[in-house]
Amino acid sequence: MAKGYELVIFDWDGTLVDSADLIVECMQSAFSDLSLSIPTNDDVRNIIGLGLGEAIVELNGPTNDDVVRQLREAYSLHFHKNDVDELNVFSGVYEMLEALRGSGCLTAVATGKSRKGLTRGLSRFKCADHFVSTRCADETRSKPHPLMLEQIINEVGVDLQKAIMVGDSVYDMEMAQRMGMDSVGVTYGVHCSKRLGEYAPVCMADNVSALADFLLNNAK
Repeated sequence: MAKGYELVIFDWDGTLVDSADLIVECMQSAFSDLSLSIPTNDDVRNIIGLGLGEAIVELNGPTNDDVVRQLREAYSLHFHKNDVDELNVFSGVYEMLEALRGSGCLTAVATGKSRKGLTRGLSRFKCADHFVSTRCADETRSKPHPLMLEQIINEVGVDLQKAIMVGDSVYDMEMAQRMGMDSVGVTYGVHCSKRLGEYAPVCMADNVSALADFLLNNAK
């Protein structure tokens, strides 16, 4: 039986936008700029989904606020310098968003990005009008705390059981689980199906086409 979801909340990086490689490159460059030990590719991929400050602390261990600030600034500089040429939405995302809108299903974004970063992304990809609500890590609690989901649900006015979270990281899955919300894990992003599956998503999607099929078959 179809679930009848009225609201789909998407993660951004690694779920709608193919950004993982660029995030890794920019984070490593930021650490290099400050002559700090450079984290491995896997280490950086593991923290994608967290707020930037939380991600830096996770990578660098206990550190002072000034080091966190310098790393944030260096990372942002590298990312904003490169995202125009190197980022793209995953194939099929525009069509999926249009189809969901045509079905009457609402969509939103819950992301570890900053508000400035998400605004740039929404403007570049010309998809801001698809989303009835957005929340960023620098204006609420970072994932996996469920506050951003709670805020979106309250703003939109949809029943919790009629909403679903879609993401590519364990932070998305844990956030939804802690909220008591259904989730879909997408395996084309940063975390593998085994790790995502530990949080009991109602669906695992290996590509956008499979994700769109599930969501459209279970939308209101």
